[in-house]
Amino acid sequence: MDILKTSTDWAKAELLSNGFFILFGALFVVASLGFWHMGKTEMARAFAIPTLVAGVLLLILGCGLLYGTWKGLAWFNTAYTRDASAFVASEIARVDRTMAQYGVAAFKVIPLLIAAAALLILVLHGPVWRAGLITAIAFLCVLMLVDGNANARLGVYKDRLLQASFAQ
Repeated sequence: MDILKTSTDWAKAELLSNGFFILFGALFVVASLGFWHMGKTEMARAFAIPTLVAGVLLLILGCGLLYGTWKGLAWFNTAYTRDASAFVASEIARVDRTMAQYGVAAFKVIPLLIAAAALLILVLHGPVWRAGLITAIAFLCVLMLVDGNANARLGVYKDRLLQASFAQ
């Protein structure tokens, strides 16, 4: 098994995944412009700022992750050439840390925030509050969707890394 190809393929899949943050960010910004330009009701106009903020945050997140993954992709070849077994061990450790972070953030904290926002919608009745909370729920669902897929890919990648470490 060529672990360098496996690592490169995983990083390329991450680049695509990071692109989804950018895509959703752009969609949120376009929705914001639509609410601002065509919103006729107070509730529709209330969505303009929250969706813009969520879109900008997703764009920043996507671009930052894209840059980090791009840099990591360039690092793979150098690290693997220098010491293949150390590369595999460092990747396994990195994957374990990242999966632990996903376990807390994407699968515990984000669902709790979604539930809290949903409950607050029942309590807060102003259009700005409701628009902000609904946008927060949509934003958090995007994070959970993309991070859930990334976590699944990391699990497969870790299995392949473990197979490579046993083969050496």
